[in-house]
Amino acid sequence: MKILVTGGLGFIGSHTVVELQHEGFEVVVVDNLSNSSIEVLDGIEGITGKRPTFEEFDLRDKSKVQAFFQKHDDIAGAIHFAASKAVGESVQEPLLYYENNLGVLVYILQELKKKGGASFIFSSSCTVYGQADELPITEAAPVKPAESPYGNTKQVGEEIIRDTCRVNPDIKAIALRYFNPIGAHPSVKLGELPIGVPQNLVPFITQTAIGLRKELSVFGDDYPTPDGTCIRDYIYVVDLAKAHVAALKRLLEDKNESNYEVFNLGTGKGSSVLEVIQSFERVSGEKLNYKIVDRREGDVIQAYADTTKANEVLGWTAEATLDEAMKSAWEWEKKVRS
Repeated sequence: MKILVTGGLGFIGSHTVVELQHEGFEVVVVDNLSNSSIEVLDGIEGITGKRPTFEEFDLRDKSKVQAFFQKHDDIAGAIHFAASKAVGESVQEPLLYYENNLGVLVYILQELKKKGGASFIFSSSCTVYGQADELPITEAAPVKPAESPYGNTKQVGEEIIRDTCRVNPDIKAIALRYFNPIGAHPSVKLGELPIGVPQNLVPFITQTAIGLRKELSVFGDDYPTPDGTCIRDYIYVVDLAKAHVAALKRLLEDKNESNYEVFNLGTGKGSSVLEVIQSFERVSGEKLNYKIVDRREGDVIQAYADTTKANEVLGWTAEATLDEAMKSAWEWEKKVRS
């Protein structure tokens, strides 16, 4: 079966392409290389022995999206990663985020509707929950007003898919709400390679340890948590990629209970910022240069997933420990800078 992966040369996308190829799927990647590199194709091929079909174009060009689906009229499903994802940038450039994250989603769904039947996996986020009232967070938790235009695009994106599925029974979709993906492929042929200053904690940690950044800022140590720092659910990227394959198979094999479903993807365990730093120091043997600074506006105090639904319904479980994921991130950083 042929599967479209948009943004398939990005961090999570590339690892998912690998897992799809391991399972025998034929993969077509579309990526505009705005936040990725063409060399990622070499990494995918180095791991799987097979180079996915690749088309470079901007999905914001509706005519190119239409031409793509006419050319590849045998696509059985799509996994949609392509989106802008920097929270801070989204506050400064809201229209860019609404155009890229929502316009593109509409174009793809329009083409899937024409096909008269397709499976669609959407890359969503735990940001839709905001500051959750109860922990761990279940899929039934209320969706709160978004803290940023980025978060809003995930909320509205889910609504667009839900409304589309309601009147198009031939389209089957699953929204996967990620918690915090980290790490790199064990082969060290793929990993997270942020362009510019990292927006996420783990690449900032590894870049600081390797000497690329002067020091890591820990935003606040006076939160109501055991050590005063914010708590998140850090999930190993390979485990996350495997969940996409499980979700896609669920749709292709008609095991879904409705044609629009939602799953949390996390480990079910929260780790504080200081615990992540300690994990890194433990597996790397490096002492990290960090300092406590003032709180950062918009930071949720703590968020971690209730993974019961994904475990029982998808038959998927996150396997890697925080130490294992951090070790893979460090091995990747050393390779990239060598």
